[in-house]
Amino acid sequence: MTFARLIASTAASLTLAGAVAAQDTSIIVQSTTSTANSGLYDYLLPIYTGESGITVNVVAVGTGQAIKNAENCDGDLLLVHAKPSEEKFVAAGYGTQRTDLMYNDFVIVGPESDPAGVAGMSDVEAALAQIAEAEALFASRGDDSGTHKKEVALWQAAGVDPTTGSGEWYRETGSGMGATLNAGIGMGAYVMTDRATWISFQNKQDYSVGVEGDEAMFNQYGVIPVNPEHCPSVKIEAAQDFADWLVSEAGQAAIAAYEVDGQQLFFPNAAGS
Repeated sequence: MTFARLIASTAASLTLAGAVAAQDTSIIVQSTTSTANSGLYDYLLPIYTGESGITVNVVAVGTGQAIKNAENCDGDLLLVHAKPSEEKFVAAGYGTQRTDLMYNDFVIVGPESDPAGVAGMSDVEAALAQIAEAEALFASRGDDSGTHKKEVALWQAAGVDPTTGSGEWYRETGSGMGATLNAGIGMGAYVMTDRATWISFQNKQDYSVGVEGDEAMFNQYGVIPVNPEHCPSVKIEAAQDFADWLVSEAGQAAIAAYEVDGQQLFFPNAAGS
């Protein structure tokens, strides 16, 4: 090999190494919409990237879709809020390990007119039963998201099948949380939402939280690196680094510090935090 060809070969190798290194400095997180809609990532990610040099790109969809995307190897890390589905994801070999990250709660919001008379209730099953009995409009995401999964479970616990009123008093939007809130408020319907999205939501009009405080409305978030044995292309080192930071003392403190209008939106509860 001539000296010139040796130099060219070395330069090409260095360029390839640099490209690989650049690829390793960015990851894709498949995430629930609530963490994006609330502004949490806008707050957290600059802190993490500044410390690590790793860029985090977020795909914000419903939890069900986020899990499917991760199963299809379209991401490096999963951050969602449907614990039974997350545990199935890991048990099936799609994720390496699930860790509790943070929590808040779900609430039911409604108009000032409160047609079902549920304002001030803390028993969510009783409140849903009253909404169904009154056939008061209720807007559901209907999209297999974490919020929708919880809503379906709560209707079941209340002994109500709201789909018998589908298209009448029970309206399924098939949309994300923000869009469903807008649609629900536009039609005067009750809506179940995570509290973080509600606090951040700008189009409240005459709506307020009507039902809250039931333990059944607890909303746990988890973080799971995608398993490289299932997805060989996953950037496991960078994904694990971000997961480790989120559950570290620094990451948990950053989550706790995020507020909107003086209200804390998420409460860290990773083990040992």
